[in-house]
Amino acid sequence: MPIEATNDFVIRFANVNGSGSASANLLFAKAILRMGAPIAPRNIFPSNIQGLPTWYEVRVSERGFLGARGGGADMLVAMNAQTFAQDVAALSVGGYLFYDSTRPLPPTMTRGDIAVIGMPLTELCAARYSDPRQRQLYRNMAYVGALAALLDIEVGVLEELIAERFKGKDKLIEANARALRLGFDDAKTRFACPLGLRVRRSEAVGDRILVEGNYASALGALYGGATVCAWYPITPSTSVAESFERLAGRYRVDPATGGKNVAIVQAEDEIAAIGMVVGAGWNGARAFTATSGPGVSLMQEFFGLAYFAEVPVVVVDVQRGGPSTGMPTRTQQSDLILCAFASHGDTKHVLLIPDGPGEAFEFTAAAFDLAERLQTPVFVMLDLDIGMNSHLTEPFRWDDERLYDRGKVLSPRQLDEIVEFGRYKDVDGDGVPYRTLPGGHPTLGAYFTRGTSRDRYARYTEDPAPYVDNMERLALKFETARRLAPAPVLTSAGAPAPIGIVHFGSTAAAMDEALALLADAGLAADALRIRAFPLSPDIAGFVRAHERVFVVEQNRDAQMKTLMTSDLGLDPADLTSILHFGGSPITARFIADAVAARLKPAAAPPILEDVT
Repeated sequence: MPIEATNDFVIRFANVNGSGSASANLLFAKAILRMGAPIAPRNIFPSNIQGLPTWYEVRVSERGFLGARGGGADMLVAMNAQTFAQDVAALSVGGYLFYDSTRPLPPTMTRGDIAVIGMPLTELCAARYSDPRQRQLYRNMAYVGALAALLDIEVGVLEELIAERFKGKDKLIEANARALRLGFDDAKTRFACPLGLRVRRSEAVGDRILVEGNYASALGALYGGATVCAWYPITPSTSVAESFERLAGRYRVDPATGGKNVAIVQAEDEIAAIGMVVGAGWNGARAFTATSGPGVSLMQEFFGLAYFAEVPVVVVDVQRGGPSTGMPTRTQQSDLILCAFASHGDTKHVLLIPDGPGEAFEFTAAAFDLAERLQTPVFVMLDLDIGMNSHLTEPFRWDDERLYDRGKVLSPRQLDEIVEFGRYKDVDGDGVPYRTLPGGHPTLGAYFTRGTSRDRYARYTEDPAPYVDNMERLALKFETARRLAPAPVLTSAGAPAPIGIVHFGSTAAAMDEALALLADAGLAADALRIRAFPLSPDIAGFVRAHERVFVVEQNRDAQMKTLMTSDLGLDPADLTSILHFGGSPITARFIADAVAARLKPAAAPPILEDVT
């Protein structure tokens, strides 16, 4: 029997990279959102050349479960002959196969347990368009129109979105609307519409917005007061800097001169980029870079300089699959240890770990306050799933009365009152010294910034005692950071639960649904989401309060578990790892199956990972 569902299904588009399908697929997703039904779109694309397979998946969930579902799709829009067989094989039993039937489909290419819907899209477009590129582009719009008929999506909503997309370009609006109607009208005459899958008007979205994490992070940098961005292009972080540049071009303009009051530099490489950021931070600017794992690897020496010389720096790391070039367009959480201990010697850095665009905005803005208050690098740990995919999130909030926390910067008046300025003296007992800015005073407060060992007055020395004194103070500063970093968030099962699950970052999207799946199976579990390193003592309390604790992470080597044991002194035997590192976003089904398998190994179903 064909699947029947309203506002609760997954549709997967299988396309060819460079075919122009991305815009059409996004238009489809936005139409469902405009009708009030919550969606979670995900783009899976190749890292190398045009012509390779690409997938776009839209999950519709009235209940608000917006992580990757896992398992097969309920409907497949198969537009890529290269992957046709594997795409059809992954379709759920009772699902719907929509394909271009211009060429006959061999019986061996389909299945008896799915509904097959063929529409001659290429033939229809060839009869109306002479230009080959137009035939391709408008074929995409035609299948969106056909899907509107098949799924009961209001075609007027799609027409509104087309008008918004091509505002001011009447010919493009008319051409795309005509292609949309071509597919819609043909599907209406060819098939019994709608199918068992339907989209219905809803109010479940509320006032939430659809936004990419990289854009949210860039907006956070703007609100956080960033005035310098130095970067080098790298997938998947490039759009952070590009979005910041566009935002700054609109909102960071001097009203008197019309000129920009920010400095944005695309450097010759990652090393130059971080060098500029460290220099700007030393000079008093709020400066940041955006990069990914390979860039972080190249920047190591400058991280050590910023840590040891105590220069505020913000780094947005959008994690991807590694090591080496790895999987540039796949997601992982595999830079935790790389960033936590970046550079040689004894270093420890502050990591902020958002769960989606909302916290990407909030944490990026907060990172500049933390970096200046602590005088140290602060890393904002996004990943590709958060950064390059659109997510539903609450509207961003900002308090216009909020003041930037510049930390312990001495004013000229304060310098006049100080008998003896020591750049690296711990006056307040929190490990954070006072600093001055270049040019802040004509004679006082000057010191030589160096990456070599020095005493409390910034005077060069290699004597053991001053070096140990300095390193112990830096360790104390890290404990101060522990108090300032965002606290973990608890999701309680209500009554005391024997199972505890620790997770972080983009795993949050799947965790709510995983907890529901476990509850349905009679397994009550509490979840604790880590949001920062150094780790909160509350995490240790959570571990002690549960009989069995699982640590869910998207990397091979259990990096968060390693940090929990080293930073909090927890016994590794008390923590059970659930690891997902195939590059696809982790799913609720994977988490629930993995927990059940470890609790009831004889009776549990096999753990299956969807790596499409």
